[in-house]
Amino acid sequence: MNFWQRLILLGFLLVTSSVQAARVKDVADVEGVRSNQLVGYGLVVGLPGTGEQSPFTEQSFRAMLSNFGINLPPGSRTQIKNVAAVAVHAELPPFAKPGQSIDVTVSSVGSASSLRGGTLLQTFLVGLDGEVYAVAQGSLIVSGLGAEGMDGSRILVNTPTVGRIPNGATVEQEVPSPFADGDYITFNLHRPDFTTSRRLAETINEFIGPDTAYSLDGSSIRVRAPRDMSQRVAYLSTLENLTFEPASNSARIIINSRTGTIVIGKEVRLFPAAVTHGGLTVTIAENPRVIQPNPFAGGETMIEESTIIDVNPERSRMFKFDPGVTLDDLVRTVNAVGAAPGDLMAILEALKEAGAIHGELVVI
Repeated sequence: MNFWQRLILLGFLLVTSSVQAARVKDVADVEGVRSNQLVGYGLVVGLPGTGEQSPFTEQSFRAMLSNFGINLPPGSRTQIKNVAAVAVHAELPPFAKPGQSIDVTVSSVGSASSLRGGTLLQTFLVGLDGEVYAVAQGSLIVSGLGAEGMDGSRILVNTPTVGRIPNGATVEQEVPSPFADGDYITFNLHRPDFTTSRRLAETINEFIGPDTAYSLDGSSIRVRAPRDMSQRVAYLSTLENLTFEPASNSARIIINSRTGTIVIGKEVRLFPAAVTHGGLTVTIAENPRVIQPNPFAGGETMIEESTIIDVNPERSRMFKFDPGVTLDDLVRTVNAVGAAPGDLMAILEALKEAGAIHGELVVI
């Protein structure tokens, strides 16, 4: 048993988890181990009259027929209500081998009203380099539904112009991976942080030995690894299950002004501040009166405008934040006052402007 094999065996015996710790595989990816996007253009046939009659669909239909030795007369116009032009896309997982199957998504690119009941004909899926990596074909699963009446009324449930084909594409060639190249592997953090990068490198060095791992920057950690492919796989399996404590996230408050969602990080602190928040309820009502002249007076009937304005100040309360207030204290205080999400947004923005918030306020 060589050094790497003994080290891997020791790793399986010693790797343990703690309540506060995170596994390496949960916070970082291995450089070069990634999926690839594939896309193609094809035809869906067999539609029950929900297809389209567009120039590019007709051109694609003619090209498909010519591949089978069928040539339509020049100038003739086909009626193809059961055909739709579609875009097909898929994700090619890392290490996918020829013969394996992947899921594909099919979307209409023309004016087809629905893809329900259609079948995708053989479609080449190409990568960024223009090479064909998979071929898709099969019957679509469409969850959407649409119906239209003679008077133009229409009902639409979900999206009937998008469908999926589970295992609808067959991988034709493998994407080369740099995973087995060189003497090192590199971990890239999901959330770049210099402290987390340093702690991960220290954890690996404490487990394997000095100078095994070092931080390249706040996002990447390079680790020495065996060249033998089978040993490298087992070695990486050991490393990705090591546990360590990542750095705490920066103090941040996220406000979604459209949905009223507010997320406050646990590191947020408040400096001493006193806040009062209230509003005015203003009601404006028009109550016109009709004025009739006296009999035989020769006057005209007039309308006298009468406006009623009622202002009701809401009961507002002042609350005080002591130094170093935590997230729990902030939520408890706001709940006691009874502030709604919209009120809380205004309070937080005012506190930030006053310099009373220790953290970043992000409005999306």
